[in-house]
Amino acid sequence: MPDGYQSHGDYIEWVKELAEARQQTIEAALREAFGAFIETREVEVVVFTAMTALDLANALVARPEVLKPILASCNIAARAIERDLGIRNLNTYAPRLSEDYAKVIAGYIKPFLPPYLEIPSMSNLDRVSYIDKEIRKEKGRWELRILEALSRHGQGPFRKRLFKVGSEQFELDAAFPEHGQIEIGVDIKRIEARRDIHKRCDEIVNKADKLKAAFPDSKFGAVIYYPFIEEHINIQNRLRLSKIDDIVFAATSEESIDSAVRLLLATLEAVKE
Repeated sequence: MPDGYQSHGDYIEWVKELAEARQQTIEAALREAFGAFIETREVEVVVFTAMTALDLANALVARPEVLKPILASCNIAARAIERDLGIRNLNTYAPRLSEDYAKVIAGYIKPFLPPYLEIPSMSNLDRVSYIDKEIRKEKGRWELRILEALSRHGQGPFRKRLFKVGSEQFELDAAFPEHGQIEIGVDIKRIEARRDIHKRCDEIVNKADKLKAAFPDSKFGAVIYYPFIEEHINIQNRLRLSKIDDIVFAATSEESIDSAVRLLLATLEAVKE
């Protein structure tokens, strides 16, 4: 890495002693907490100390799907590989690895591997990572569904758009029209926890202020996912005095999304005629 910047190895080295101490503490706590339910069983293990980096590379070429659980075992993500090795767009769940890439990756991750790991533990690490990925993907689709509903019920297509205020650049999750002066800007916010509400509200207010500074005649709305329905009124009150023209709340059902988007577009006078 360039001077002053840290590689994944640097981060691992920094936290290594703390992590080892915590691992010992957790193992002791698990034995004490679940002592009455602990059994010793025979289980298959992969002994990483018995293999060379070339052995690991050959395994990755033969069965590339093992890459994700191995990376998870090392606390390595695709971003670290891209940053440290320059290998871009690596799909760690369904990788396509040439022999050369496999050798580079194997040499990179080999020092971070534990001495051995049980196969059930590795497969469970993969399972947890996969579930997390799929949940995040589904949450991302919610924003896309809002965008599609705006285009379906609005006066024309809504698209993500960039705009500038001075030397700063900002992005709208949805804007109309696709080109030229922005007439309508929409911030789409998914807020999952109460502790995030103040920060996310500030982001919405800031986006509205910047849009009105760039396009004084524009209108600004927000579509918010916030599962604590009894607190919706608090958010509306918090944002009421800002430059936001309207705020609506949408859940995940098509009915909820359509209803919220129609209401927003009606207030912004942008419903399809």
